[in-house]
Amino acid sequence: MKSEFSLNRRSILKNSIVSGACLSFLSKTSVANTKKIAKGSTVLFQGDSITDAGRDRRAENRANHSGMLGRGYPHAIAGQILSKLPQGKLKIYNRGISGNKVPDLAARWEKDCLNLKPNILSILIGVNDIWHKLNGNYKGTVQDYEMQYSELIKRTKEKLPNTLIIICEPFVLRCGAINDAWFPDFDERRAASKKVSKKFETLFVPFQKMFDDAVASGTEPEYWAGDGVHPSVAGHALMANTWINIVSNYFDL
Repeated sequence: MKSEFSLNRRSILKNSIVSGACLSFLSKTSVANTKKIAKGSTVLFQGDSITDAGRDRRAENRANHSGMLGRGYPHAIAGQILSKLPQGKLKIYNRGISGNKVPDLAARWEKDCLNLKPNILSILIGVNDIWHKLNGNYKGTVQDYEMQYSELIKRTKEKLPNTLIIICEPFVLRCGAINDAWFPDFDERRAASKKVSKKFETLFVPFQKMFDDAVASGTEPEYWAGDGVHPSVAGHALMANTWINIVSNYFDL
């Protein structure tokens, strides 16, 4: 595929500190899902506050609107995609909501996902499923997370069989609000998200490995997410590059 977007992908892969991980996941997922995204496609980002990133609810029905996209990785991804594919007529939306857990997504899925009929659906969910539990505001287990997530993806595939689904790995960095009480429960939830992705043959974006590699390269975890959960400007940019590295292989414009 010799598009500008593909050339950009190769450039990012060459320079990104997560290129090895991205290449690995590309090779594993390309066989499972070879659908191509056509002109006029709708791209939808779903999740919690990491995806929400202060988006303007008043503009949520305005595709590609800067305020609607928020200040995080969806905005960064949209900027790169739209600038590289100006003739693609893509419609990009962000419907992340701060504080959401998997059951919260399920409760609003008809309105905020299925009715939009996205051609590409990206989901990042999981940190609140444990954070709210630690705060005493939720009792969901790892098994609940996996079961509810599976039901959500199954429901989506039944209603939108041609949609390319991307499951993003939930992540934390060991700083700020993150302490030993989060583990091993959080790692088990990360593993569950990967298990759901494999079960339904979705793309999988390894955000935890990405941040682990970034810290291992010599930066402090606070540089990427001051409270250990919500990414900095640099953290969101790194997420955007990693997402594009993996998903760009499925654009054919």
